[in-house]
Amino acid sequence: MFIKKIFVIIIIFSSITLFAKSQDLKTQLIGNNSKLPTVAIITTGGTISEVNDPKTGSSIPGSLDNTIKSMQDILSLANIKLIEFSNIDSSQMTPAIWANLSKVVDNTLEDRNIIGAVITHGTDTMAEVAYFLDLTLKTKKPVVLTGAMRNSSNPYSDGPLNLRSAVIQVISNPPKNWGVTVSLNQYINAAREVVKTNTTNPQTFESGPKGYLGYIFEKNIYPINLVLYHNKFPIPKKFPKVFIYQDYAGATSQVLKFMADQTPDAIVVEGLGAGNVNSEVFEGIKYAIDKNIIVAITSTVPHGGIFPIYGDVGGGDSLKKAGVIFSVFLRADKTRLLLLLAIAKEGKNKEKLSNYLQNP
Repeated sequence: MFIKKIFVIIIIFSSITLFAKSQDLKTQLIGNNSKLPTVAIITTGGTISEVNDPKTGSSIPGSLDNTIKSMQDILSLANIKLIEFSNIDSSQMTPAIWANLSKVVDNTLEDRNIIGAVITHGTDTMAEVAYFLDLTLKTKKPVVLTGAMRNSSNPYSDGPLNLRSAVIQVISNPPKNWGVTVSLNQYINAAREVVKTNTTNPQTFESGPKGYLGYIFEKNIYPINLVLYHNKFPIPKKFPKVFIYQDYAGATSQVLKFMADQTPDAIVVEGLGAGNVNSEVFEGIKYAIDKNIIVAITSTVPHGGIFPIYGDVGGGDSLKKAGVIFSVFLRADKTRLLLLLAIAKEGKNKEKLSNYLQNP
């Protein structure tokens, strides 16, 4: 009992500390040319801000201040309002932190003198934060996520070019229906579609069959695509609990039943193919549904739709009849983010939740 009480106190204190810091952010204005626009650069950490530890050689948190101040090319394009939101690896990010980031971005862009924002972030969860911000931001001004695959100590770091390209995108008045974008290695990706595809290569972000939104070269952007669908949600005071389960050949119902016993609001199942599971996993899904848990099916396959095609036990058609909802084109990580916001808004209304997950 004593141990449990200490644990709760630590968790609450950690949460308060995080949000207190977000209300007292370190900011500075770099450049003061009245003829130039002002762009906010909001830093959160990640490889773009990191340097090599001189003792161990491992990548550790650094700062972007000196990098930006030394980039005269950026300062010839725009004045920079630099805001340090956090300085952590993106593997440590959470929806609660992103909710606070969303509020900071909206508050920053209420300043009519700031035309848009660049957010530097680690690439591990950049595709997720981009989608979360696209779902929650109120601003109509451009917001661009960028980062780096090679840190500042690397003589071939991609950070400075990515930062420059992101600023160019903001000041170039990009199409408003793009929403939040991820822009690295000169390519512009939609938040909903973007996926990290390589662990170390600078050309890591891609957008699958829908393709890139545009390309940045020299001081120009070249639009290629538009974004047809956007959902918007208020940020909830408390997030529902949503788990992800990944299916595999020979899986049993054991893990799914364990998840269901933890009383989540929803479980996202990464099924196989066009949205199928085996008969044992199907039993686990029915067990969860019987406990009034929303179950959404997606796929481990990178691209393509999820459809109720197969009629065997655990096939898509039997899943639909059992009450599973289909995340037709979103994969598991982004399905979870959407459900975190949609369940908070709509409750466990399957029809409404399903409608959010239908867009191609």
